[in-house]
Amino acid sequence: MIKGITFDLWDTVFVDDSDELKRRVAGRLTKYDERRQLVYNAVNRASLKAFEEIKTAYDSVDADFRNVWHNEFITWTVKERLIKILDKLSVRIPEQEIHDLINIHETMELEFSPNIISGVAEAIKNLKGKYKLGVISDAIFSPGWALTKLLEKYDLKDCFSTFIFSDEIGNSKPHKSVFRNAWESMEIEPSEMVHIGDREHNDIRGAHQFGVKAILCTAAIDRGSNNTEADAVFSDYKGLFTILTNMNKQE
Repeated sequence: MIKGITFDLWDTVFVDDSDELKRRVAGRLTKYDERRQLVYNAVNRASLKAFEEIKTAYDSVDADFRNVWHNEFITWTVKERLIKILDKLSVRIPEQEIHDLINIHETMELEFSPNIISGVAEAIKNLKGKYKLGVISDAIFSPGWALTKLLEKYDLKDCFSTFIFSDEIGNSKPHKSVFRNAWESMEIEPSEMVHIGDREHNDIRGAHQFGVKAILCTAAIDRGSNNTEADAVFSDYKGLFTILTNMNKQE
């Protein structure tokens, strides 16, 4: 029987990049551009560098991060990424400025928060008390503490008893430590857990290789549900409770 459910966050609870429209309406740069502008401003208070040189260094570290994140299942913190950018530029800036850069990067999605997927709040609140609920989320820029604040903003934080964030444990999905931390925290067996997410590689295959059931969420984006290995698929959160009920009947 299923006793615990874990949710990915991006494109499973939050609509990724839905904050970009809010930024545009407010007359702000995209997150991509603002991050590079912030580093440019900080660097040029210490050493004159062309914007294109800073953008190239930032893009290079971004590419390295995504390679390590996707292929080695390691999540560099924002601080680690910024230090690598500064190293590429052979620039040193004061600790306080590094601290400020980190803070602005990490809180960008708190200033203009992403939308949540239609029906997800109701679904999670209905599942509370019937199952142990947890979050398993990779932290690309927003760290675990910021993601927790986003959940709190939408009155969802208290629905969860377990929070597994890649920046806090050092590994990203589909690394075993991510899923193991979840089932151990919920004090259940892998076979008693189901993970819900939007990515085949990270969420579906990642869960399956450790004996955890997996449900593909296509409510925000469909990344290829026709070829999924998921135990179930849904595009509307109204159907989730029925899926879970049917899964338990099959046990």
